[in-house]
Amino acid sequence: MLRKRFRQLDLNTLSLFLISLLIYGMMAILKPKAFLTVRNLQGMLVQFPEFGILALGMMLAMISGGIDLSLVGISNLSGIVAAMLMQGMGGSPLSIALAVLAALAVGALCGALNGLLIGYLKIPPMLVTLCGLQLYTGIGLILTKGPAVSGLPEAFSGFANGMVLGIPLPAIVFILMALVVTYLLSRTIYGQQLCLMGSNATASRYSGIDNFRIILKTYILSGLLGAVSGLLVASHYNSAKSDYGNSYTLLTLLIVVLGGTNPDGGRGKVLGVTMAVIVLQLVSSAFNTLRVDSFIKTFVWGLILILVVANIRLSDRRKLNQV
Repeated sequence: MLRKRFRQLDLNTLSLFLISLLIYGMMAILKPKAFLTVRNLQGMLVQFPEFGILALGMMLAMISGGIDLSLVGISNLSGIVAAMLMQGMGGSPLSIALAVLAALAVGALCGALNGLLIGYLKIPPMLVTLCGLQLYTGIGLILTKGPAVSGLPEAFSGFANGMVLGIPLPAIVFILMALVVTYLLSRTIYGQQLCLMGSNATASRYSGIDNFRIILKTYILSGLLGAVSGLLVASHYNSAKSDYGNSYTLLTLLIVVLGGTNPDGGRGKVLGVTMAVIVLQLVSSAFNTLRVDSFIKTFVWGLILILVVANIRLSDRRKLNQV
């Protein structure tokens, strides 16, 4: 059994690890002076936590058998509320602390609304969260009236550029969030119930699990992760705006599916998602170094997502035919 589990673990993570080595090796040959630098590596460690943390929220929603397309809207709205609060209170240390708490509260409330509509009213998650994306983006536009909220306190805006032992602080935040999600999935009753519900919601309900409570918890957690990402984005850009990270929705979907999370629910691992984040950050950095047009990059993300989902479906069909 241990050998089987080890083999299943390696099948996903090892392949992604080898892909990352291949990309790194190719760029070391093509653009060694631009790619193989400490500055470029640190730049990647600052950037990927923004969408990597969103991917963790997307993974939780997908394990539940749903999806969360509203994460970018929650992220931006949380960042806007935090930025406006810091500005309104003069940028004092107290204002920064209150702004962080307010952003987390906004993320939790948005997630709770999603969970309520999905779990209680039984509205399809894709419809709820897609409408949620527009709703939260619209609220952000109303609050800002269009322009970015800029001029944030230096203590806050400097966080994204801060380092501990040469490691950017955003990367440390991502590691902490990944450890928290790993603990929730592998060491708590909630994690076991989440996977069971995602695998078979009917069996979960008949086994005594409160599916509504699990759905509500899941989307609140997803919203909180969106808020953390929004704080990192606001710190990175020293501003908050309702249209930051428009490409992150597609990117987080790609990361979660590429990381081995079952689109139908019930299965997903933080390690796989983390490896997928690293692979796609390497690809993104390689595209930037080679000066590939951003439209081509978006096309490639979409193409990879379609191919990965198609491969999952074909693999499931082969398994059914073998039974």
